[in-house]
Amino acid sequence: MLRFAAEEPHTGPGQIRIAVRAAGVNPVDWRVREGQMLRAHPIELPAGVGQDAAGVVDEVGEGVEGVEAGDHVFGEGTATYAEFAVLSAWARMPEGLMFDEAAGYPSVVETALRLIREVGVRPGQTLLVSGASGGVGSAVLQIARARGITVIGTAGAANQDYLRSLGALATTYGEGWTERVRQLGRVDAALDLAGSGVIRELVELTGDPRKVISIADLGAPQLGVRFSGVAGSVPDALAEAADLIARGKLHIPVEKSYTLAEAAAAHIDSRSGHTRGRRVVIV
Repeated sequence: MLRFAAEEPHTGPGQIRIAVRAAGVNPVDWRVREGQMLRAHPIELPAGVGQDAAGVVDEVGEGVEGVEAGDHVFGEGTATYAEFAVLSAWARMPEGLMFDEAAGYPSVVETALRLIREVGVRPGQTLLVSGASGGVGSAVLQIARARGITVIGTAGAANQDYLRSLGALATTYGEGWTERVRQLGRVDAALDLAGSGVIRELVELTGDPRKVISIADLGAPQLGVRFSGVAGSVPDALAEAADLIARGKLHIPVEKSYTLAEAAAAHIDSRSGHTRGRRVVIV
């Protein structure tokens, strides 16, 4: 077995380094590791994994202001499954937030805010979220509700009460799911978060492929549906996440935590789906 030793990372201009306390587990992590995204994320060994983390600042790069060694932050960077990681976007952790909780927010909140913006759903309208119980879905449901948008969420039978606890009208996927959705009300826009082959049905429910966005089905554009995979402003998303958390408008539970040595198991579990909330690696 080949083994590589990575050099300790250090900041460049506009960056900070943290002593990592926890790292978020995202589907993009194992997709990058498997080489599925080589065009966007070329791999040169030795290479780390992970983009979300929470920890204690211990190095501040040139030009960075408003943060100093010892501050508790959460944010996005590279190779965050590690003892130390460099972040390019961050925010101070709201008071009372634990490191494991904070590590689960950066990417999912950025994605949720981006999807709500891109799909164009407005207060008073109804948003259908397919695959709603995971991290992104949990954030979408809560942020949309806070903006006066009605949300319908689909998930497995075991997660129906969880979706309702986030303010969603809930129903299961599987045979007859579109009719169950119709019984809950009109659908103005829809998001595909699970990539479970439901694009045609989402277009049918909304009546317009322009009202549907997917982050999980690469074949969506063939049906006229936008695939959203390019992040927006992560600093802005982190600032909004910190505000929502501090005001009690956003809470994404940690479903399961893993040690750094169990990172492979975290990826296996992430790939299997059926998540309720977030998974994190404790460093």
